[in-house]
Amino acid sequence: MTTRTARRALRIAAAGAGAMALLTLSACSASSSPPSSSSSGDTAARTSASPKLSGTVTVFAAASLKESFEKLGEEFERRHPGTEVTFNFGGSDSLAAGITNGAPADVFAAASPKTMSLVTDQDGTAGKPVTFVRNQLEIATLPGNPDGIASLKDLTESGVKVVLCDKEVPCGAAAQKALDAAGVDLEPVSYEQDVKGALTKVELKEADAALVYRTDVRAAGDKVDGVDFPESADAVNDYPIALLKDAPNSTAAKAFIELVRSAEGREVLTGAGFLTP
Repeated sequence: MTTRTARRALRIAAAGAGAMALLTLSACSASSSPPSSSSSGDTAARTSASPKLSGTVTVFAAASLKESFEKLGEEFERRHPGTEVTFNFGGSDSLAAGITNGAPADVFAAASPKTMSLVTDQDGTAGKPVTFVRNQLEIATLPGNPDGIASLKDLTESGVKVVLCDKEVPCGAAAQKALDAAGVDLEPVSYEQDVKGALTKVELKEADAALVYRTDVRAAGDKVDGVDFPESADAVNDYPIALLKDAPNSTAAKAFIELVRSAEGREVLTGAGFLTP
């Protein structure tokens, strides 16, 4: 091989090596480059689709929902750190009056469609109420049922002190339906403003019996006994829930309602004795 030919061969080999080096660098650069704009956009879309919840959710709820909703409130706070669920439990009619008079709240869960309508008829909700559970009455008696109460008629026996919910609240209206169905005329020793108030009278032994929801009898444990009666089937209450108009924290409030209506929510509520719609 001549000197000129040798030099030419070396130049060709060097050029080939340089090209290979450039190809290697290009491949490495491509593999370590940041995600494409479309990939980043997908991530951003997923983030925006599930915004982080925060702040306080204020729930006005029928007294009979107390134990179940407090449990669901704790679960909601666990799932969404930075949130707090506060409750105002009471008679549905009183809660409705507070809402229509401007009490700040995010969610209303009533013990009857009638009391919910006190709010919705004044354009008080941003969403249509949805029935999420039902409830049925029982007779709550002193532990051991010392008076031997087995029916609504037994509540009229001399010396038996009976407490009812006020007729304006759902448990009182349901009790009156059941009494009418049984043909029983009952004079209670007192009317209470909500179902917990009626039950407490028996727990404190200030009354011998009360017509309350079976969920409340179950929640009371061994403080009372429960007696079923057939006329309770004529007085089953539907419980609607709704997002309130101008809710201060509507995003988190919607998420709380979703939890209540979820499979886990139903499990908590049916476990407390509520019926599915």
